[in-house]
Amino acid sequence: MTKEILADGIPVYCAFDELADITQLVPNPRNPNQHSDKQIELLAKIIQNQGWRAPITVSTRSGFIVRGHGRLMAAQRLGVNQVPVDRQDYEDEASEWADLIADNKIAELSVLDTTALEEILQELDVSEFDMELTGFDSAEITKILGQPILPEEDKTGSQFSYHEQYGVIVICTDEQHQEKVYNELKEKGFECKVVCV
Repeated sequence: MTKEILADGIPVYCAFDELADITQLVPNPRNPNQHSDKQIELLAKIIQNQGWRAPITVSTRSGFIVRGHGRLMAAQRLGVNQVPVDRQDYEDEASEWADLIADNKIAELSVLDTTALEEILQELDVSEFDMELTGFDSAEITKILGQPILPEEDKTGSQFSYHEQYGVIVICTDEQHQEKVYNELKEKGFECKVVCV
């Protein structure tokens, strides 16, 4: 049985060269890929719950991060001191830039098979699993499945099993306002759900 490797308490499941001090990592100042607060918050949540599944790639040529700028930002949000790092050699500056740009662009070129995605999402037990760990928020999952996400005990065909809950609905002016209010309430420890009606 292999010993579990931890980086500041977070399990590391990916291959890596070293656990590096987060303060020693240098983002590429010309990285064209931008990361929203929502993306970083979700990525931090995924790393916290699923562990490190991919390292941060650093160029031995320039010393800059090539892949994993978002993972670094998520680690900073989590307040960790160590992260798994993969150090790679690049033949020249052009090769390094090409890898940095392609890392995000290639993912954009994929096409999502919504039928397969729907089947997988339907198999997940929402009473046991945080659906945000899929990368989709509840509004997106509701849109994909064509119905609100309900725990298994509520899925009774045409019948709906009612469970009393109490809450407050905050009316927001737009999606950015909704995201701001959501983040502020989460930071204060409130359990929140995002809805769009």
